Amino acid sequence: MTRRQAFFPSPDRQALYEKHRYSAAIRSGDLLFVSGQVGSREDGSAEPDFERQVERAFDNLKATLAAAGCGFEDILDVTTFHTDAATQIETVMKVKNRNFPEAPHPTWTAVGVTWLAGFDFEIKVIARVPDAA
Repeated sequence: MTRRQAFFPSPDRQALYEKHRYSAAIRSGDLLFVSGQVGSREDGSAEPDFERQVERAFDNLKATLAAAGCGFEDILDVTTFHTDAATQIETVMKVKNRNFPEAPHPTWTAVGVTWLAGFDFEIKVIARVPDAA
């Protein structure tokens, strides 16, 4: 039986995960399940500029993936959460397309929500760990 292995993007952000009792990412076999990443600044507060908040969420995702030996090219499935999808989607697509420039693109589900703990965008993914074979 495969045991779960937790990954965290950096030691200075691990306190947040310990406080709320969850992991940034869990590897099981050759799959990596990444918790929702938001556009937080170093102090944990929300980036006020929406485009920058989305960019920071992707930066936080990149750091979490890297901790487990993965990159954007290893992502299989993406779920994004939006507090106002109709007005935000153009900005999200611009940032998303910069991070996933080449086909085949991962699957993607976008979900409209009413609350993201002070944030306006969140992204979670499932990736395949490249060295797991």
